[in-house]
Amino acid sequence: MTTPMPARGLDLLAELYGDREMAAVFSASNTIDGWKKVEAALAHAQGRLGIIDPERAAAIEQVCADPASIDEDALWESARNVGYPILGLVRQLDAALAPQHRGSVHLGATTQDIMDSGLALQLDAALAVLERRLRSLGDALAALTAEHAETVMAGRTHGQQAVPTTLGAKLGVYLAEVTRHRSRLLECRDDVRRVSLFGAGGTSDALGDRAAKIRTIVAERLGLVDATVPWHASRDAIVHVAAVCVGSATSASRLAREVTDLSRTEIGEVTEAVGHHRGASSTMPQKSNPIFSESIIGFAVSARTAFTGLSRAAEVGHERSAGEWQIEWSLIPALFVDTASALALAAELVETLAVHPDRMRANLDADGGLIMSESAMIALAPHLGREEAHDAVYALAQQARRECVTLQQVLTAWLADHPHLPSIELDATTATGDASQIAAAAVGAWRSELATHPRPWKDPA
Repeated sequence: MTTPMPARGLDLLAELYGDREMAAVFSASNTIDGWKKVEAALAHAQGRLGIIDPERAAAIEQVCADPASIDEDALWESARNVGYPILGLVRQLDAALAPQHRGSVHLGATTQDIMDSGLALQLDAALAVLERRLRSLGDALAALTAEHAETVMAGRTHGQQAVPTTLGAKLGVYLAEVTRHRSRLLECRDDVRRVSLFGAGGTSDALGDRAAKIRTIVAERLGLVDATVPWHASRDAIVHVAAVCVGSATSASRLAREVTDLSRTEIGEVTEAVGHHRGASSTMPQKSNPIFSESIIGFAVSARTAFTGLSRAAEVGHERSAGEWQIEWSLIPALFVDTASALALAAELVETLAVHPDRMRANLDADGGLIMSESAMIALAPHLGREEAHDAVYALAQQARRECVTLQQVLTAWLADHPHLPSIELDATTATGDASQIAAAAVGAWRSELATHPRPWKDPA
């Protein structure tokens, strides 16, 4: 058996940094295996209830478990003709049975029942991979946040230095995002691992009067959540989990953009891991480009484009789609692979990130210490009132820039002309407010999330 020749060109980003484990979840062989598991569970339920002969049900289960029961080349050839793969799958499974056991595969089901239940299995496996990627990123951020809770650096707003903060407080914000993403991922799990078995129009008529019982047994057999309402045309759960994916990828991208910005030559506060020719230029020997960060951004942007398509795919009319479902076939695997890839790279980025505290300290003085302007204003406010203090420090800041001197110098001279005011010594290391507590709170919340909501899947061996 062979996998069909890819109909798309080279995806260079995925080739270099794609998450192989997530790609395997949505591989052709795993997809077909999921469909076979659903057909086997259906036969098991019907045999258990006496709807079909138990021996026949057991034979169907055995054929479904046999890797050699499906000729993939023939399956894809049939699917190209039919437009869907399940008719060909059923015909091959039935033909693989002994003559006396034929005629009961897929009894009462419809193509989308099998494919959506198979998708539910894949989505549960995909969420398990994403949870591990989020956990790896969260653990790496928690360690770096705790390590640098008091490492003072410039906080920046609108791209400019604003007030002092710490690297730990900055990273703590990202850690809080990851904490929320993990919580959201666990919350949406049951929405997407729901069995689908309602027949052609969603009424379960072909399944007979024991349709609900069949569905319950199939769900139990597959480890899925039972359903009482059809979701062939209702794709809100897909949109929901897609939003969780995109949110996670976006946080990874935001972190990557921050690393890219802070590693600029004129800032140099952090850098990606170094190594022989890592991030090298073909023509500029000095370059060491932030290749992980760049690739994370690429994956995240790609994930967001998939979300747009999946939102459109949810606009299904009547009881079954007319083209919208096919959008999912392409975009769901792409979304999950892009998201997992971004998160895996982000975790490695954080684990290997080089931090340069000396450069952070030097940059606090890059603009003549004007980063301490708010601190100076707050120190003067009790004596002058906030507005007058703001105007005074504003004028001093402009003077410092004009004369290319420090804020401390012009402030000290100005205070000498105002002897009724107390002396003020500006020190960025004492002006970080609750930064260290913010870092500690983020780490504590992450650890609490892991302890309170343990992973519901078994870790791979």
